[in-house]
Amino acid sequence: MNTLTTAFDDQVLHDLFPPGRTNDFFEALFGDADEGAYDIHLRFDGHEATTNSLRFFLDLIERPGCCLACNLTYGLPEVFSRHPVINIKGLVADIEEKLDGRARCVDWQLGTTVQQSKGLYSIPMIIQLG
Repeated sequence: MNTLTTAFDDQVLHDLFPPGRTNDFFEALFGDADEGAYDIHLRFDGHEATTNSLRFFLDLIERPGCCLACNLTYGLPEVFSRHPVINIKGLVADIEEKLDGRARCVDWQLGTTVQQSKGLYSIPMIIQLG
């Protein structure tokens, strides 16, 4: 799994979760992409050998002039897990494709939203490999 660092570089993460998906999400949610208080970025955090799992984060980055804390609900993991625009199930399938047969993604879960800083919250995404 040493090649995972290069398998999930910035360009791959950008391709897996393109920036436009955030606007699509807010367009579907509010009818206007400008109503969103944050941008969503996918970040790879590593492979956990003891559990044979991959750890990613969906980083919620405050947009200029917005208040992330005022608009963020801790119910987002549940919303993200079911929302068709975010499409976590499809994202996990795309991640498995990037593994190029080295492993299969057999299960996934979103953890609790964590505040990293005033303008950055993160939702952990753990993918169990098999």
